[in-house]
Amino acid sequence: MVFILSVVVVGLVIINGVQYFSKRKFNQELQEISEKVADILKHSSSEKVLIQTDQKSIQLFLIQINRLLGYNQKVIADYSKTKESLRKMLSNMSHDLKTPLTVILGYVEKLKLDQNLTERERNEITFRLHQKTLSVIELMNNFFDLVKIESDDYSIPLSRISINEICRKNVLEFFELLQATGLQVEIDIPEQPYYVLGNEDALNRILSNLISNSIRYGSDGGVFGLTLREDGKYMAIDIWDKGKGISEVHQDRVFERLYTLDDARNPQFLRSGLGLSITKRLTESMKGSIHLSSKPYKKTVFTCVFKRINL
Repeated sequence: MVFILSVVVVGLVIINGVQYFSKRKFNQELQEISEKVADILKHSSSEKVLIQTDQKSIQLFLIQINRLLGYNQKVIADYSKTKESLRKMLSNMSHDLKTPLTVILGYVEKLKLDQNLTERERNEITFRLHQKTLSVIELMNNFFDLVKIESDDYSIPLSRISINEICRKNVLEFFELLQATGLQVEIDIPEQPYYVLGNEDALNRILSNLISNSIRYGSDGGVFGLTLREDGKYMAIDIWDKGKGISEVHQDRVFERLYTLDDARNPQFLRSGLGLSITKRLTESMKGSIHLSSKPYKKTVFTCVFKRINL
């Protein structure tokens, strides 16, 4: 009996000892993890917590901590990118507003101070003043439109629309301008009706932006084209020209907010750089995508792709 009790006591002592050292090791590992996390956060490093342990619970805990650290680092990177984007946006907006406003002020002062202007000169200055004012209004409208589109509560109602008719309508709206610029026009819109899930107003604005952009900056190629084609389960709209194009170094960034292409097609490409950014956001809001392909003086193509729906 005494022997049995002794064995039991020894067993309990061993169990308590194992539990004590196990708990001590567990606490040490938790302390090490805590110190490592604190150091990573203090120095804003991209390190991960790497600790050798044979305890399953600690291993699972480390996995979740490293996932959280990875997410935190992504948030920091996104914040830095957004901060830089906002800084650039404010800088560009300031520049894009300052220039026309300075010109407007100059016109106003000339009208006010120069009493020797002829009626013809006054009319010409008034016309230029009106044009500059409209450009400022357009810039502000584009800016606020982009802010609205990028807001979380912005939504576009989608419905079944005829993409053939939308394409024809937008080409017709630019027909006089196309004729005036002397461009050779190549339109390929199939007679067979095709439909996509989209928003007519948004699609009209997308096409208007891309067509006017192609005419304005690709007219030196002498050709404007619009092609509507079936691409598997999708419908693709190609708007193309054979102008000077966009250099490869800029092609991945043309859709960024307020990214201007000083060396690409024109020193004032899409003016403040809002047009293509708005176009991309509207396309994505309709579950579509937009791509650019450009070979200078051969072919520059903006392609919008939308999911096709059956009749």
